[in-house]
Amino acid sequence: MSRIAYFGGTFDPVHSGHIGVAKALAPAFHLDRLYFLPAFHAPHKPDRRPTSGYHRYAMLSIATADEPQLLVSTLELDKREKRYTIETLAELGQLHPGDTLFFVMGADSWMDIRTWKNWEEVLLAVNHIVVSRPGFELSSDHVTERVRERIIDLRTNGNKLTKSIADDSHHIYITDAVRHDVSATELREDLSDGELERQDDIPAEVAKYIEKYELYT
Repeated sequence: MSRIAYFGGTFDPVHSGHIGVAKALAPAFHLDRLYFLPAFHAPHKPDRRPTSGYHRYAMLSIATADEPQLLVSTLELDKREKRYTIETLAELGQLHPGDTLFFVMGADSWMDIRTWKNWEEVLLAVNHIVVSRPGFELSSDHVTERVRERIIDLRTNGNKLTKSIADDSHHIYITDAVRHDVSATELREDLSDGELERQDDIPAEVAKYIEKYELYT
């Protein structure tokens, strides 16, 4: 039995914050593998068309090349259509029978979770890791009591997890272990303007790829 996490998002572009999250979660949750799961098109963001899946997959592959535990899944990109998380989780369950699955989401996704299709079923289907930003006021008032009783706030426990907790049943773990807070929206705006405020916000080889293919210009 393996412990496997899927980190969903558009990753447009992948940045140092994403990589920092993945590298921190792998040891903290005793993960055997963590897959980045780029969406073909986020259903809850209908007004924005992301950069082509080909380029986003390439950037993720470059960013994870030296990290053996970090991989990239094309499960949603291969569908080439709008894909709901509840559908993806059902397919992941078939791909990983007997494994302990985690789904990773950011604080913004958690706060918007009620806009997701079958959102309560999504939260109860597998373990979830909600990555909060330090100092971010993360509420649980918007979810049902059934969901709230599964929340384990690791921020009060040094962001550490024991295997026995995760293997018991499905939980929603909240952590703020990651300190590199980067906004993909702001990065796209900076890239469109021709400069980045902080050069370390994007992995160097990814930045070269973006420049080579003139993305976000």
